[in-house]
Amino acid sequence: MRLYLQGFKLWLGFVVGRIPWHRFRIFFYRQVMGMKIAPRTTVHWRLAFFAPQGISIESNSIIGNDCFLDGRSGLTIGSNVNIGGHVQVFTVGHDPQSPSFGTKGGPVVIGDRAYVASRATILPSVTIGEGAVVAAGAVVTKSVEPYDIVAGVPAVPIGKRTRELEYDLDFHMPFQ
Repeated sequence: MRLYLQGFKLWLGFVVGRIPWHRFRIFFYRQVMGMKIAPRTTVHWRLAFFAPQGISIESNSIIGNDCFLDGRSGLTIGSNVNIGGHVQVFTVGHDPQSPSFGTKGGPVVIGDRAYVASRATILPSVTIGEGAVVAAGAVVTKSVEPYDIVAGVPAVPIGKRTRELEYDLDFHMPFQ
């Protein structure tokens, strides 16, 4: 019965993610799904997730449309983080070396003022350092140092970002 209830909750979250009313979605994600979402955070529509109670998003962050967030092993997103549309973040995956095709994983941490561009994929047990940039379409298999810019499949460092970051993300549209 517990699995049916869990599945129903995930389906309900999927449905609510399609409602174009930001405040309602945030309220639902916090109060019903158990996500920790700080004030001044924007979650665009059509978010999908596993284990929302394991997801924590700090203030002034933006989660783009059509993202997938996995909270099964813990997902922490810092302040002023911009996550582009269609980004996938996994904390658990199948172990191809396991005779039983078991799972393995670990928490993912995305540091303050990091930028994860559209269609990037972040795999389990990865830390994206403060101010780091993950290029569009990159697949991050290893942790990214603070202020590094990574790109590719698998993602590798291609440059450095300035450490002089002063912005506070403040993008909020009520019906979106």
